[in-house]
Amino acid sequence: MQRRLLQVLLVLIGLFFLAGIYPLFTSIPQHDPSAYGDQMMLAVYFVLGLFLLLAVKTPEEHRSLIAFTGWGTLAHDTIMAVQAYQQKQLRSELLPLVAVALVCIALIILTPPRRERER
Repeated sequence: MQRRLLQVLLVLIGLFFLAGIYPLFTSIPQHDPSAYGDQMMLAVYFVLGLFLLLAVKTPEEHRSLIAFTGWGTLAHDTIMAVQAYQQKQLRSELLPLVAVALVCIALIILTPPRRERER
């Protein structure tokens, strides 16, 4: 049951990250220097999404990738939440950030345990 839940989560997160390629080509101004960071992050998350989808079949073999996705995204989410709180015009983003944090925590909890030979 836990493995199946992890696989479903990996598919959903992987597809969500892949969907980030759409705004990369459509809504981010290509000649706006302030958008370069957004473009780089979307590209990194797109590649991460591909690897998460590859990990669905055998998640226990991709433990580090799954843990990195959970912890890395949670760290990014936390920084965004602090910025949203500090900048009043971004406070509407707090609820989605809480949702992302909950998904990250679930991913961290569901990360497969180390196998005996890894210890």
